[in-house]
Amino acid sequence: MCGINGVIGIKNNEDVSHIIGRMNDSIAHRGPDAAGFWQNQYCGLGHRRLSIIDTSEAGNQPFFSSDKKIVMVFNGEIYNYIELKQELQHDFDFKTQSDTEVIIAAYKKWGIDCITHLYGMFAFALWDDQQQCLYIVRDRLGVKPLYYGEKDGATWFSSEIRALLNTGKFERKISPASLSDYFRYQTVHAPNTIITGIHMLMPGHYLKFKDGKHETICFWEMGKNADRSSADHDASTIRKNIHDIMRSSVEIRMRADVPFGAFLSGGIDSSIIVGLMSEIASQPVKTFSITFHEKEFDESPYSDVIAKKFRTDHTRIQLRAKDFLDLVPEALIAMDHPSGDGPNTYVVSKVTREKGVKMALSGLGGDEVFAGYDIFKRMKALESRLWINKIPRVVRESAGRMAFGLKTSVATEKLSGLLSQPRLDFAHVYPMNRQVLSPPIIAGLLKNNQDISDYYVEKLAAQIQQLDLPMLSKVSLAEVGTYMQNTLLRDADQMSMAHALEVRVPFLDHRLIEYVTGIRDEEKYPHSPKQLLTSSFEGLLPHDVIHRPKMGFTFPWSLWMKNELRSFCEENISSLSQVEAIQPAAVQQLWNRFLQNDPIITWSRIWPLVVLGHWVKQHDAH
Repeated sequence: MCGINGVIGIKNNEDVSHIIGRMNDSIAHRGPDAAGFWQNQYCGLGHRRLSIIDTSEAGNQPFFSSDKKIVMVFNGEIYNYIELKQELQHDFDFKTQSDTEVIIAAYKKWGIDCITHLYGMFAFALWDDQQQCLYIVRDRLGVKPLYYGEKDGATWFSSEIRALLNTGKFERKISPASLSDYFRYQTVHAPNTIITGIHMLMPGHYLKFKDGKHETICFWEMGKNADRSSADHDASTIRKNIHDIMRSSVEIRMRADVPFGAFLSGGIDSSIIVGLMSEIASQPVKTFSITFHEKEFDESPYSDVIAKKFRTDHTRIQLRAKDFLDLVPEALIAMDHPSGDGPNTYVVSKVTREKGVKMALSGLGGDEVFAGYDIFKRMKALESRLWINKIPRVVRESAGRMAFGLKTSVATEKLSGLLSQPRLDFAHVYPMNRQVLSPPIIAGLLKNNQDISDYYVEKLAAQIQQLDLPMLSKVSLAEVGTYMQNTLLRDADQMSMAHALEVRVPFLDHRLIEYVTGIRDEEKYPHSPKQLLTSSFEGLLPHDVIHRPKMGFTFPWSLWMKNELRSFCEENISSLSQVEAIQPAAVQQLWNRFLQNDPIITWSRIWPLVVLGHWVKQHDAH
């Protein structure tokens, strides 16, 4: 796990060492163990290293092939590097124990098609001197980030936006279209970012630069790579296959040359991972839980049960709610790209790293893959309610306005918006479920009173609707492709790497997703919490853990924002008002409505604006 930087398209043999040096310094937190730089007349590559596999200096980067014709910088982990090394050992003379060298060996044998052999999370840049070609690659699920932008004929790229901004090449101008996306979904969806001219490489894609031209190529896509054969499997076969794939996913992610452990909340997902780790490991697994003095926030009764059952080396990191509150400003400073989420991951990562652990497994992704959210039930119910489309739209709109008039709330506002859609189908209903601020509010926030409606979520939902897949699988594709990849994974990366902690996510194993996506709804429907997942591991978890109520970090945000965090919030709301594309009076009006307890402007709707204002101020954006 590391950070990479680089440029392709150098003009007149320009020395870019000082610029790449600034980029490396910008992401030093990602790789405190080593730094490196290389350039030729075409490109320059920079690297910051967090050593997890082969911690010797031999694994430092940029990394060269023995003939010096291939050089690369790499962020992530190739979990199957041992198997690949065995397969390639007759064709390649390995000098190190690093997975980086395995990528180069695989490239020498298969060319860029080597990425289909790589099993892991990765973002890397590889220069082939013989072909005079640069490849920039991002893993299938987008666990690792990769940003890029073009300026004066050269393309600059990095693991973080802050490094690109610190090149001095890009204007720190907020994109109006991205603002609209952010206001609506509390994040900006790839390939866009909050900054005009800076993009994010899509998951499962790579960029090829050759002869002054570049092209973007997709090598893996969730929907198209679904395993259709799983639909024909009987219940016992499905459960056995899920068990075997998941166990393999956990086992291969336990490969590391440094101390590691697991986050343990006591929920189903993290508990299954810890259970599997304990079956595989030869010594007690290190587990970490955040506990709170305040019982209403504390999940320790459940995490303690799991720790005791699997005899883990358990660390309870006890905080008061105020301790968490005090870390919020610090967490926002660490945020590389604004998002309405994130502080939770920052706190867990901070205290885990302080205990000497450099890598941890997380239960992230279990809800998205195994239908753990209420949205799965709501979207499944849609299939039996398509008769509503026979009701004239004008009648539905009238009913929606009436419901909103009778009770003003976020729920009735969303219902009103839903009933006003052209059709109640997947393409129109799913985006409404992920909506934070409504289009009328967004239109008021942007100057010229225009809501820019070219949303990635809507386009993705329309594409998913056309796929011949079960409804619950379609929801999984949408959840992973929107909220997971553009909020949760991005936040997990930037908040954990702020503390030089690597986080691995077994539920986002592409083999597991390919298999589960093809399973029919009858096997997956959540009559009980994530029943397909829990029945695949029958007997592993106690009944009380499986059927526990969802908790998590349900802190009194609204109260904090009106009291302890009020001046902090108002300062950042003021900063947001300075953005060129934003209507200052409208932002202030929303804040005032929140302070006046307007039921439409809840804390979760105003907090993303505070975060964005903080980011704008910190990065001097406009």
